[in-house]
Amino acid sequence: MMKQISGRIVRITASSIIFAMLAPVLALAADVKSERKSLTEDQKAIHVLNRLGFGARPGDVAKVKEIGLQKYIDLQLNAAAIDDSVAENKVKNLEIFNMTTAEVFAKYPNPGALLRQLEGGRQAIADAQRRKESAAMNGDKMAEDDGKKMSEDEQKERRDKLQALYREYDLKPANQLVPQIAANRVLRAVYSERQLQEVMVDFWQNHFNVFSGKNAVRWYIPSYERDVLRKNALGNFKDLLVGTAQHPAMLFFLDNFESVSPNAQPAGNQGNGRLQQQLRSGNLSPQVRERIKERQGLTDEQLDQRIKRAQNIGQRAKRGINENYARELMELHTMGVDSGYSQKDIVEVARAFTGWTIADARGYRRVAASMIQGNEEQRLARLERQAGVPDGTQSGTFYFNEKWHDNDAKMVLGQKVEEGGVKDGLKVLDILVKSPATAKFIARKLAVKFVSDNPSDALVGRVAAAFSKSNGDIKTTLKALFTDKEFFAAENYRAKIKTPFELAVSAIRTIGAETTASPAVLAMLNKLGEVPYGYQAPTGYPDTAEDWVNTGALLERLNFAVALASNQIPGTRVDLKRFEAAEKSGILDKTIAGVLDNDISASSRATLLKQVEQPLPDVKAPAEPADPDMAAPNMTVGQRGSGNRQARLLKPSGNPEVFKVVSLVLGTPEFQRQ
Repeated sequence: MMKQISGRIVRITASSIIFAMLAPVLALAADVKSERKSLTEDQKAIHVLNRLGFGARPGDVAKVKEIGLQKYIDLQLNAAAIDDSVAENKVKNLEIFNMTTAEVFAKYPNPGALLRQLEGGRQAIADAQRRKESAAMNGDKMAEDDGKKMSEDEQKERRDKLQALYREYDLKPANQLVPQIAANRVLRAVYSERQLQEVMVDFWQNHFNVFSGKNAVRWYIPSYERDVLRKNALGNFKDLLVGTAQHPAMLFFLDNFESVSPNAQPAGNQGNGRLQQQLRSGNLSPQVRERIKERQGLTDEQLDQRIKRAQNIGQRAKRGINENYARELMELHTMGVDSGYSQKDIVEVARAFTGWTIADARGYRRVAASMIQGNEEQRLARLERQAGVPDGTQSGTFYFNEKWHDNDAKMVLGQKVEEGGVKDGLKVLDILVKSPATAKFIARKLAVKFVSDNPSDALVGRVAAAFSKSNGDIKTTLKALFTDKEFFAAENYRAKIKTPFELAVSAIRTIGAETTASPAVLAMLNKLGEVPYGYQAPTGYPDTAEDWVNTGALLERLNFAVALASNQIPGTRVDLKRFEAAEKSGILDKTIAGVLDNDISASSRATLLKQVEQPLPDVKAPAEPADPDMAAPNMTVGQRGSGNRQARLLKPSGNPEVFKVVSLVLGTPEFQRQ
């Protein structure tokens, strides 16, 4: 009984700690004004390190002051001139970022699809299903049990066969894709000297969001981030827009790769003859089936496959124009909602992008199997004939299918578009980039990112002007933002709440931790609510306090701080000896100096002095993202991540009094804000 009472007291005490430390963060929206008239030099350095990067590492504030604020900002804007060998060395073993998409398809196949292809399609599964149905229809319980046992044996046989194939052909599990993608982002954010570039990669990833949980998208993300987002993060907006529009990650995510003009003819030599009509209908009498098999020299299985192929081609012709990309292009990527375009404009834009598609879009299901079977070249040749793919086009890359394109003239935002072919879409992108609404929309999003959740219209106008005058040059636009009087205004200092990703990375950097960005870190990010490419809605993760500030989310933030400071996260270690002192008050003083540069309110310090005497809450292991097929993140529909497999945490290590204080300081409003 006493143990139960004691446990309850600990839980109540832990809850009081959390509430006392995080309540000021909950009140953020009502308390953004600063009594200071201007920022000190130290505060300006901290502000720059927080906004243009993922927070200060030990010694960074002094480094920025020595270089000079403006020179440091200019250096960050010219990222290519910064030696980033440390970060590059950290990510060199993440092999998917050194591979083409076709190579990723071949190395990391979908396991179920691989086996199906090697077994001649879905025939084995169909046979097993028929056996189970036969057992279920038999009233004999023993027969039903035999059917189940057979199914279990088959499943084990399939697993064993897969393991043997992966060993023999040096294949990798597809469940390693998302952990590598997340590790790349975490390691670069933690270790890169090109901090502004990493912030902009994060910004553009959410602006041009794709969801890793949608079918083939995760296979496309390595190229998407490397060849489009990172390459153009500080370049020109039009290059970003064209790059995302033509990249298979976006084409697949928003379904434009299937967008076909209603007047398009099926590609290849399929024709519309009587035989094709019969195959597409699927309603073949036994006599017709036998006649086709005899004339074509087909088995029943081959005939069924040909029927399915014909039906797929017919279905694609019926599918018609898909408006998803056109809508998000205008609403989320360029002009913004309620900016003057109409539903008619959306339809016209969609027409302009018909035929923008992907060669072998679902190659992750087929490439590895056909390479094992030694018929990959024949498969690609057949694809070229049937789908009009140009010679030499690799699997998983963009191509324009002229036969699918709507060649009639379009009218977009009052401007006629009749360039023809792929140039129709490029003309639309040019129109949108030059729209004043796009300049204003991008300027506002950047101002929200770097200045405050509610930037002034005047600031947005000045940044939009820089965007327009520079024809969408991102460096010029950012420089206008960073040199604006509102950027260093006292009321904007620590006025934004860190997103979960920013919080996790800045905590690792601030206390000088070392990390391998292991799957345990991915699990922690999932619990916090922000895994890169883990947001299903096209909007990407939000960037304002109202979306992240709630009691449950802030509890997870403190849990992360405790796990980090006490070395419970596998692959992440920190030595906190520099914060040690004889008394708790001394530990607190050193931690406030090292983590917050001694910039803390009297109320926060008083709360800390009280809470260091109380026990910390126990940290529960987070759920590791998993899906039943490939263990890829199982994200909540339209929202943030959730998982269903416990990740392993280590036992706490280090000085308990020190990691308690460090955890509490990481939980202060001063650290949660930036």
